[in-house]
Amino acid sequence: MTSPAKRAPERGRGDLFDPQCPTRRLLDRIGTKWTSMAVKVLAEAAPDEVRFAELQRRMAGISQKMLSSTLQGMARDGLVGRRVEPTVPPRVYYRLTPLGLSLEGPLAMVRAWAEEHMAEIDRANQLSRTGQEGSVSL
Repeated sequence: MTSPAKRAPERGRGDLFDPQCPTRRLLDRIGTKWTSMAVKVLAEAAPDEVRFAELQRRMAGISQKMLSSTLQGMARDGLVGRRVEPTVPPRVYYRLTPLGLSLEGPLAMVRAWAEEHMAEIDRANQLSRTGQEGSVSL
């Protein structure tokens, strides 16, 4: 392996070894299952808004605290818009911004890849656990 100083990124591309790489920074922000689920749910509803409680219901297994944290981060990054109705208790609605909506396509491609290849990954993991892994050609 070469040192980070000796690695030259391809023209127009970031260096994943550099903390300022755009790809690395994006993956740090959207690389959680909860963010990708939120994008999917909100994209399916677009251009309509979705209430917080409905998001939580549709994202099985997410806690209220984790959903709140996920949505706050997405709003901070400009991916989600938030609207509060001043009722008691307040009704909070979320929608994807145009920037957030543009993320749905790439995430759909990742989901499609996972659906096509996760069985292979699971088999490799199973073989590894039983000590039967073979060599893998690169």
